[in-house]
Amino acid sequence: KIEQYVEMVLGYLRTEDMSSDLKLSRCSLDRIIRDQIHKYAGIFVSKKLTLTYESISQDVLTDEKWLGFVIGQILSNALKYTPSGTVAVGWEQGQLCIRDTGIGIAPEDLPRIFEKGYTGCNGRADKRSTGIGLYLCRQIMEKLSHTIRIESEMGVGTKVYLGLDTVSL
Repeated sequence: KIEQYVEMVLGYLRTEDMSSDLKLSRCSLDRIIRDQIHKYAGIFVSKKLTLTYESISQDVLTDEKWLGFVIGQILSNALKYTPSGTVAVGWEQGQLCIRDTGIGIAPEDLPRIFEKGYTGCNGRADKRSTGIGLYLCRQIMEKLSHTIRIESEMGVGTKVYLGLDTVSL
């Protein structure tokens, strides 16, 4: 957890002038996802959560490190707010979708979840939320010319869609 928070702080500091750190190239989306899943494997096991993932054979034009940061942050949130059930990673509607069966996000919080420092009712109840993770995700995705969109329903779960620039294989 300490490593995760340090990574988030460094990510926050680096996003101020991220353009000098960008290295856009053709990257295997499957490899980026697998690296992040591997990073959180211990938490999946300790929480007894089911992970559903089938290999995604898409190459994307992106910065591997920064997209990995975003995917890792989304997985971290899914793990934090899913007490039991499933986290699934897949390709839906031409986008990467990370969905969980967690507690969901209140409808009144959804319009503000990408604001810096906004934690919403779940973050205040959890007391571990910083309100920086999704803010960073939006900033990074915009700088990479990718998109991020979230759908959620309280008590049902959350779906995060990442729109990426795919490259023909």
